[in-house]
Amino acid sequence: MRLCLDALLSVLVALTAMAVVAALGLWAAGAAELPGGAFPRVVAAVVVMAAGGDIELAGGAGDLARTDAELTAMPLSVALVGAFTLATGFLRPLRHRAVASTGELLARVAATAAIWLAALAALTALARHTFTDLLPAGSPADLLGDLLDASPGIGFRADLGSTLLYGLLWVLGVLALALLVSRRAPLPARLVRYQEPVRPAAFAMLFLLLAYVVLGLAVGVVVAATRGHAADTFAVLLLGLPNLVWLALGLGIGASWEGRVDGPFGLPMPHVLDQVLRGSEETTLDVRSLAAHDDRAWWLIPVAAVLLLAAAFVMAVRSPARTRLWQQALHLGVAFALTLLVVAPLTRLDARLGLSLLGIFEVDALGGQVSLHPRVWAAAGLALLWGALAGFVGGLLAHRVRRRGEVDAEPPGR
Repeated sequence: MRLCLDALLSVLVALTAMAVVAALGLWAAGAAELPGGAFPRVVAAVVVMAAGGDIELAGGAGDLARTDAELTAMPLSVALVGAFTLATGFLRPLRHRAVASTGELLARVAATAAIWLAALAALTALARHTFTDLLPAGSPADLLGDLLDASPGIGFRADLGSTLLYGLLWVLGVLALALLVSRRAPLPARLVRYQEPVRPAAFAMLFLLLAYVVLGLAVGVVVAATRGHAADTFAVLLLGLPNLVWLALGLGIGASWEGRVDGPFGLPMPHVLDQVLRGSEETTLDVRSLAAHDDRAWWLIPVAAVLLLAAAFVMAVRSPARTRLWQQALHLGVAFALTLLVVAPLTRLDARLGLSLLGIFEVDALGGQVSLHPRVWAAAGLALLWGALAGFVGGLLAHRVRRRGEVDAEPPGR
């Protein structure tokens, strides 16, 4: 019974935190003024998306016209807050124990996952709405609606099946990472021996990702205070800050994305990204293409190098003193590659909106497309090389820093 109460409390706190962050971000973006009491439903949809859920868009204008819309994105600020809060609540009852049985850990994971899925199922019932009065008066699409005696409308709804599937993967991934990263989280006795090579590298990757988030938050606050449009800036920070800064991490190590921005709307991101990607054809987004519009993009490379080296140092300090330099390099290289394999796809963005007449003629008043897709395997390969080099150098810098009571089994590098 206590186990279920712990799980229920963790889930409720996590979802409440996600809803608050989503609501603040949407409020800053002006969504509180949406007609028809849509705001709480949009908040629910954002929380569902942040938990890996699937939001479907559909609409039309009578029998002769159809609204064509698609949205694939994850608001990672909301997801990060939820993951951190859920992981903290999951680990809290275990914090004073050295070892936990396999059965107990599985029971706690199962209880948390079951309550999480039940809560997501409830949110999917709320995350649906249809807008019929978003078109500006006198626009071509509005005139088309008058001719058809039907207003073009677009609605969204959470798909229950895919939301529960991806929500299950999301919560299991969060709980697994919580056990991997936390130094104090108890493990079954048979797994204790594996924590030495895994946990320092996992913590170093968490340190790296959070360091980028903190740095991005500081930059965002300065931009909001000095350049105006503070509400728009805070909307991006509260909804998609990790989307931006983890994109910057990948770009800093030489990775690239493919994308395009076409139509009247654009990326809710720095203007330079819109400049690079705007056009009718897909464009490669990398440091070079960014620097062609803003020379400051070259700073992404040294920032990535410094923060990755800091993560390597943290890993080396937390590793056993007997760990050799080649092992430090291997551990960080593999960990960084796996991190990019997970993080890069999360930055994917697909948005399309248009109105077609008789399935043939496209009405451009609502037309537009935004896409951003990472080259995942190339990013992982670069991360392996960067991580291996940083792990070796970080081990050299940290080999004199030892935790109390540890002694080298043999000199580093031998």
